Amino acid sequence: MEWTDEGIVLGVKRHGETSVILELMTLAHGRHLGLVRGGAGSRMRGVMQPGNTLRASWRARLDEHLGHYAVEGLNLRAGGFLPAAHAVHGVTHLAALCRLLAEREPHAAIYHALEEILGRLDDPRIAAAMIARFELDFLAELGFGLDLSSCAATGVTSELVYVSPRSGRAVSRAAGEPYRDRLMRLPVFLQTGAEPQTPADLADAFALTGFFLDRHAFAPRGLDLPEARAHFVAALSRVAQ
Repeated sequence: MEWTDEGIVLGVKRHGETSVILELMTLAHGRHLGLVRGGAGSRMRGVMQPGNTLRASWRARLDEHLGHYAVEGLNLRAGGFLPAAHAVHGVTHLAALCRLLAEREPHAAIYHALEEILGRLDDPRIAAAMIARFELDFLAELGFGLDLSSCAATGVTSELVYVSPRSGRAVSRAAGEPYRDRLMRLPVFLQTGAEPQTPADLADAFALTGFFLDRHAFAPRGLDLPEARAHFVAALSRVAQ
């Protein structure tokens, strides 16, 4: 078995004295692991940093085997993340999300979204909005997408400013006002693609996506939300001050 694909580095784990197990989010083969001989050496260390994009050739005798990777760098962007705390934590959080996906199942939309985010991760305001939208899309990829297209109570499509924590559906301002203390705020930028107007918009967005990620993705697996996510949000708040 053999193939060549593009992949984003999610992480590496030492294996023996000189090798590592490399975890990639690939374009056509999903989240995929493989052994890199000599990967623990200094020559390869900078190539296999989380967030870098590589060209990877995988080979194994049988498809179910771990197999071996031969890799070369395509976009070694990870070094540029080191001076910015939000970027370092953002990459770690994105990798934690991808690990919720079953191994070797293609998710091309997720791959392309990761590439876009990583390309803008140097700008905290832009990256924050992109990651909040990514979390919404990720929930949909897992089969738990929120319905933000119309009001759950009245069916109207305008003035959707709340989300029901029970149903995951949008609620209009008029219908939700009597129950506002029991509803979650829906920032406009999550619906329109516009930029968030205030730090409160981002805080509301991450509160919303975090609630449903915890309920549908992490808690059922006996996991907590990644610490890197909280560190990412905290780093954003420091930048905004």
